[in-house]
Amino acid sequence: MQGFRDRDFLQTNEGFFFCVVGPLHPPKRVISYLKYVPSESGVWGKGEKKFSRILQKYTIPNLLKTFNFLERNYPHYLFHSHVDNITLTAVPHKNIETHFKPEPKLSQLRLASQSDSLQRKLIRFTKFLEEISGVPSGSFGVTGSLLLDIHQPTFSDLDITVYGIKNSWALRNTLTENRNSEMPIKRVVGKPLEWWCAKKSRQYPLTAAEASKIYERKWNLGFFEDTWFSIHPVKLESEVAERYGQKIHYPCSQVTIRAVVCNNRDSLFLPAIYQLEEVNVMEGPRLGKITEVVSYESLYDSLAETGDVIIAMGKLERVLDKGTSRESYRVLVGSPEGKGKEYIKLQD
Repeated sequence: MQGFRDRDFLQTNEGFFFCVVGPLHPPKRVISYLKYVPSESGVWGKGEKKFSRILQKYTIPNLLKTFNFLERNYPHYLFHSHVDNITLTAVPHKNIETHFKPEPKLSQLRLASQSDSLQRKLIRFTKFLEEISGVPSGSFGVTGSLLLDIHQPTFSDLDITVYGIKNSWALRNTLTENRNSEMPIKRVVGKPLEWWCAKKSRQYPLTAAEASKIYERKWNLGFFEDTWFSIHPVKLESEVAERYGQKIHYPCSQVTIRAVVCNNRDSLFLPAIYQLEEVNVMEGPRLGKITEVVSYESLYDSLAETGDVIIAMGKLERVLDKGTSRESYRVLVGSPEGKGKEYIKLQD
């Protein structure tokens, strides 16, 4: 099996739905997180096939709860990576019942003779994105509950994928530049924005003001025809230069750094990567040159522009490139060890 990309979904023999994380996967496994499980009282799904959302929020503490559930009941989904030197969830190929891919699903829905109100809204949304950005229709996909056909038109979101570095930046730039024009896309403002910021300040180590600053940079979250949407850029397989196991990550310590972003090309994707210069270690050991901040917390994607000053708290890792034998250091934000206390903040 090949072609596992970020935001694809997998259904296992037990009926679990896992969401694929990132582009790099070990042999015979797919790194992913558990999102939906079969449940008679579930509100997702149709008829007798009902599902509950076991990952209630996209935070590290909630993710660790799914780890505990699997460790107690289905330990074969836990995998200790000698590449990243952590234990994570990774579905063995032999346990995959169905591999759900966003692009063909969207194409299928566009050709469907019958569809519900949310599916029709999805088609209108992606058509609007194509027209305003010039990104071709085949470069979009649908993920989340719509991909799995377990959505509920009354409350499910529109979760979209866009493929390719060039296409992703074109869409980002278009939506950012047209932010204040008349569009069917609406940003969160006023009281709803205050609520969003207050919620994020409870879920993350941020103040409401810091959360507001983060949302100001968000181009991929908002409302389309009163339905919440999210857009998730995904690299094409040909654009992923690194291969699994090429770089080994050794944990060192928790650190807090202040740095200038010198390259943010990969900040739209998962993981979001910010290349750094002028790094100052504010707390923690000074072991070597820190070259980047890497975040698996989607809240921190698309955050910093080139030239911005950021403060980041995360896990310092020594990175060994096996091909060149070169060593460097990076700060990982969103590590299990951080337990939800890690962050990236913009400095004024």
